[in-house]
Amino acid sequence: MNHKDHIRFLKRAIEVSRESREHGNTPFGAILVDGEGNILMEQGNVEITENICTGHAETTLAARASHKYTKDFLWNCTLYTTAEPCAMCAGAIYWANIGNVVYGMTERQLLSMTGSNEINPTFDLPCRNVFSCGQKEIQVTGPIDEVVEEAAKIHEGYWD
Repeated sequence: MNHKDHIRFLKRAIEVSRESREHGNTPFGAILVDGEGNILMEQGNVEITENICTGHAETTLAARASHKYTKDFLWNCTLYTTAEPCAMCAGAIYWANIGNVVYGMTERQLLSMTGSNEINPTFDLPCRNVFSCGQKEIQVTGPIDEVVEEAAKIHEGYWD
């Protein structure tokens, strides 16, 4: 995928995050794209409406994908997400064997918005650091400057 594709898919993930918020969840979204550029799955957060502490969009999507696709297939897929995956989500992506991650805004940018909100006690731990401790080279692209403002806008007023 090229930079233009990354922007297009991240904009769709942002729309999923908007839908997540509209449905009473925290404003995060992720999509899974295959090597041909087809969107295979979309996922918003479900932690609040389903009362699942691990219901982040990326973790839920990785779990769903690992049930549907083989590890070999997932290695050639890309997970697009509005915000950099947290440590838990990075672990789920790693174990699902999704080979590529593209994110909009950084975990640190998210932390500046959420502060110490008990709903999302955000880490200040880049996903690249988590992946670097593993045994496979997951490719990470982000932040994508062209979508940072749009991704952050979905969070406006949510964490107050």
